[in-house]
Amino acid sequence: MCGIAGVIGLEGQPIARDMLAGMVDRIAHRGPDGEGLLLEGNVGLGHRRLAIIDLTPDGHQPMTNRRGDHTVVYNGEIYNHVELRLELERAGHVFTSRSDTEVLLAAYSQWGEDCVSHFNGMWSFAILDRRRNRLFCSRDRFGKKPFYYIRTSGYFAFGSEIRQLLPFLTKRQAHRETLLQFLVGAVAEPVDQTFYEGVRKLPGGYNLTLDLGSRQSTISRYHELRRDASVASLSLGEAVERFSDLLKDAIRVRLRADVPVGTCLSGGLDSSTVATLAAAQYHAVADGPFAAITAASELAANDETDYARQVVQHNQLRWHLVRPEYPDFAGSLDDVLRAQEEPFPSPSIVMQYFVMKTARQHGLTVLLDGQGGDETLLGYERYFAAHYLAEAKTGGWPHTLRSVIRNSRNNALMAPWRVMAYFAYFNSARLRWGMYRHRSSYLRELPDMLSGLKEYEAAGKNVFDLQKLEIEKTNLPALLRYEDKNAMWHAIETRLPFLDYRLVEFSLSLSGDAKIADGWTKYALRKAMAGRMPDSIVWRRNKLGFEAPTSKWFTQHRQIMRESVLGSPVLGELGRPGALAHRYENLNPLTQWRLYIVSAWARTFDVVLD
Repeated sequence: MCGIAGVIGLEGQPIARDMLAGMVDRIAHRGPDGEGLLLEGNVGLGHRRLAIIDLTPDGHQPMTNRRGDHTVVYNGEIYNHVELRLELERAGHVFTSRSDTEVLLAAYSQWGEDCVSHFNGMWSFAILDRRRNRLFCSRDRFGKKPFYYIRTSGYFAFGSEIRQLLPFLTKRQAHRETLLQFLVGAVAEPVDQTFYEGVRKLPGGYNLTLDLGSRQSTISRYHELRRDASVASLSLGEAVERFSDLLKDAIRVRLRADVPVGTCLSGGLDSSTVATLAAAQYHAVADGPFAAITAASELAANDETDYARQVVQHNQLRWHLVRPEYPDFAGSLDDVLRAQEEPFPSPSIVMQYFVMKTARQHGLTVLLDGQGGDETLLGYERYFAAHYLAEAKTGGWPHTLRSVIRNSRNNALMAPWRVMAYFAYFNSARLRWGMYRHRSSYLRELPDMLSGLKEYEAAGKNVFDLQKLEIEKTNLPALLRYEDKNAMWHAIETRLPFLDYRLVEFSLSLSGDAKIADGWTKYALRKAMAGRMPDSIVWRRNKLGFEAPTSKWFTQHRQIMRESVLGSPVLGELGRPGALAHRYENLNPLTQWRLYIVSAWARTFDVVLD
């Protein structure tokens, strides 16, 4: 994993070395193991290297193929590079390194744009194709690796982080609609727009091609989640076995590295599963214990340390425990914000920051993580209503009613009244919009969110559609952004087995009773791990993740937050005169946080509203 940069002179002007070098220097934290520049007329490509596979200079970038017609800058990992290398060698390609970057180049030479359909991995890359006189750019299926870009009258520029593109702006202006949506409380953020006016992002599953002759660019989709009807017809036993095999293989290929690998461990089902399966595979080929990192909350109510400890003992892990307290939170917040570059919705992002910081301190360059398990296996309560609607369509309402009663006995979150509340809230765009409007009445204007809420309402009547929407647009993209920024700020590569595209497509295609049964969510996963982990983990009902001790931190940070919010010029322009000061103390804590983090972001990055 690395950082990339590129700039094209749209009027044919040559690229100045200082311009490109500055873009690369701004992401030095992403790649402490090397840097490289290519200046070729009106094209400049730059790279910072975090060496993971083939630590020799043979993996240096920008990398050009043997014929000299293709040069790539690339951030990510192609996990199936070993298998692809063998396939490409049979097709006549010759390799001089062990790096997956060389495999990527050969795959493009062999298959052109379709190379991305052969990759199992995470990537963000740009290939200068001299033969076709174009720049071909791509971002992985779910957008794990970032690709930001900007187009001005004179330049097209791209990079792994927003900070690389800010010098191309005449002023740092907030994108008003994105900012308002965040303040109102939307979970989603636009998949193609940042918080900065003029700075865009390529969505996951899309390619971007820039014709260097005409200077015209096109964006095209190459991946979209689809359901495999044959999977839903599997028996529960068959489904669990195939799910288990896919998950173990997803972990196997993500353990490929020439540097130390560990895992994040919250103590929840997903991270504990990854830790358990990875430790078993690691012990089979390596000496010493597999490493895990846990961020513990200083509030007993959301501290999962005891669960994590059980997993550590069960798998004989080398455990690194970090417990951030308020001084750590307050002292690191500016650094977290600089890493994130954009506002983020809760202090839990700070807890994740400390996990990555601890990994760097202990020499772990690669971390596995359980991100994606909730989205693929119905781990969130908001999926329950759609699940029951699907049951009613296939088995009728009497069967569904019996299922609701049976599930509620084992899971209080699935009580009938709760399910009705979930359905009313998540499946009524106008109800949600009314609630957003009420709690945001301190704003002068409100964003245009009704169409997006209606899209959610429509998807909420079908489990697959709802999962697809959350993975591609409304939930997962933001979570992946937070993780990449936190990890790469400390030069850490995170790998997410639950988001192996094979496992995602299989999981979304499972029948409903393989996902929720007898009140247990993620049922196939629990059945697959039964006997492999302590029952207290496998059949655990609650989940938290790396939750911050929010109430305690907010109490201690209260005055700082209030002063920052009420003194913010950006919020002053967005709010109705006197309304924010009058209502601030009565706003819910997470709304106060959103206001605070926007004020801090605007101050840190010198952002104006107009």
